[in-house]
Amino acid sequence: AAGKLGNSVSDDIRKIGMPDGKVEILVEKQPAAKATANGLDRIALLVSANPGQPLQPLAKVASGGELSRISLAIQVATIRCGTIPTLIFDEVDVGIGGGVAETVGRLLRNLGEQRQVLCVTHLPQVAARGQHHLLVKKRNEKNAVTVEINQLEGSARVQEVARMLGGIDITENTLAHADEMISLSL
Repeated sequence: AAGKLGNSVSDDIRKIGMPDGKVEILVEKQPAAKATANGLDRIALLVSANPGQPLQPLAKVASGGELSRISLAIQVATIRCGTIPTLIFDEVDVGIGGGVAETVGRLLRNLGEQRQVLCVTHLPQVAARGQHHLLVKKRNEKNAVTVEINQLEGSARVQEVARMLGGIDITENTLAHADEMISLSL
């Protein structure tokens, strides 16, 4: 099972911006006398994120963005086995863009068909794939930070995806592109 999971996670991380990535799950059998509250076997998640890099423990080699993408790939690979109702991804799209971002958006959308998925993103390719779109704004007011959350629908959602695509000056072309991205995701 560990080998199969490692291969599945490796396949998925290659699709989402880690083309040379490899994940291996090492299961080290222990004698019964060494059993702990965590079980009998010792398990290590080994990762190689870059070409020529040897497999090493995840905590030693993965950047924040890589860790998020590996976590996403593990969630995708294990979704059938788990019962966790809500998955939260905070900027799983760090350091990616273009087609890789679109693939991440699709993976998140597929997870959302089976579980509730909350994803913080700054990429239009990911935001356009969501079933719902919430805009979060932080403000400094009177020496305190307040947070405002609004659900975006219809033209407000198109405007926000267009802002993510085009920045400050939103053109008719940017709006059309945003509308198309959202429409293709439905």
